[in-house]
Amino acid sequence: MSLLSASAVAYPFIKVDIVPPPAPTASRSPGVIAVVGKTDSGAPGGTAPVNAPREVTSAADAVDLFAKRNAGGAPVHTALSASLVLALQQDPRPAKIYGVRVDGDDYAAALVALEAVDDVTFVSLASEVAIDPLLALKAHVENTSADGSKRIGVAMVDPARARSQTWAAETLTALTGAGKVLRSDASRMIVVAGRAASAATAPDFATAAMASIAGRDPHISPVLKQIRGVPIPRELQFSPSEIKDLSKEGIIPIIDPELIPGEGQYMAEGVLFTADANRPYVDIVRVLDDLEFRLRAGLIGSVGDARITRPGLTLVKATAEGILGPLKRREVIDDFSVTIPLLERLAIPEAARTPADVNEITNARATRGVDMIVVVVYGPQIHQLGVKLRMVFA
Repeated sequence: MSLLSASAVAYPFIKVDIVPPPAPTASRSPGVIAVVGKTDSGAPGGTAPVNAPREVTSAADAVDLFAKRNAGGAPVHTALSASLVLALQQDPRPAKIYGVRVDGDDYAAALVALEAVDDVTFVSLASEVAIDPLLALKAHVENTSADGSKRIGVAMVDPARARSQTWAAETLTALTGAGKVLRSDASRMIVVAGRAASAATAPDFATAAMASIAGRDPHISPVLKQIRGVPIPRELQFSPSEIKDLSKEGIIPIIDPELIPGEGQYMAEGVLFTADANRPYVDIVRVLDDLEFRLRAGLIGSVGDARITRPGLTLVKATAEGILGPLKRREVIDDFSVTIPLLERLAIPEAARTPADVNEITNARATRGVDMIVVVVYGPQIHQLGVKLRMVFA
């Protein structure tokens, strides 16, 4: 047997194996909304089937899917189509808008159909003010958020409630009385308040506010951001005392501030309808939701590949820092730190490790679980500015 026949052939001298590129990092827009609402039954309610989320990109889509046109081609709106058109009017507009047609009064089934649409970050019920459907919305956003698909529900108080000296107190009672509490302990609900002469003339304040909030980056506070398409008659505007009473209870009043030139409706607060004093503001929860998704999506490639060694965990730490670094440069967050306690123990020479060090390393390799601590410093926006005006006589 020839010795040459047992050797590897040199030709073609250089062998190149083409390796596919790594999978792209998953992304999720923080400004995707879904509006669940009623339409007329049958063909007058549009071409969309019930309990089937459909993307809406134009007013024509809203009419075709969830309403109808008269003989002259003019739209004949339903509650759902009118709310979707209102969402489309906001500037900036949400990244994506879904509509879901309810089968009769069965909001629960429509919300279940929305669970699998994993890019949704906000949900409202078109022009709905009854407490039971709104409680179904609360349950939906809390449950999906607990399962990893973070969402915020947006509701409105009854805009047609007759004006009175106790309007704010009556409004709060409607949201929290009789054992049916809309306030979310998990900071997953926003409630807005506007007034109209009647239910028939009332715009969908909830959907309009939701679209206005979703159109902006997560770290932007809703305070004094404009909502388009929701006129409030001057005689029905909130008084200063009503604005304070609603705001201190976590309800966002929609106002026309005299300090802003021209006429327009703006959000007077940026709070959630929550009992959690640690997460009372909309922008805080939105930023946390966005950070959580970015970290999960960016670090998923480390699972099953990165080793529980010093070089392996150093790479994991660098990956996390690479996710947060651009957010710091964009001033979304003020600062951050990433710590992997096990990496600090692995950095100790073997001969100098304590029994506790060895035990932690052994347990981590046996269970294949590693803890990472991410600390983010967030610089929130000013919501109230105190000015002391002092007069000095010459």
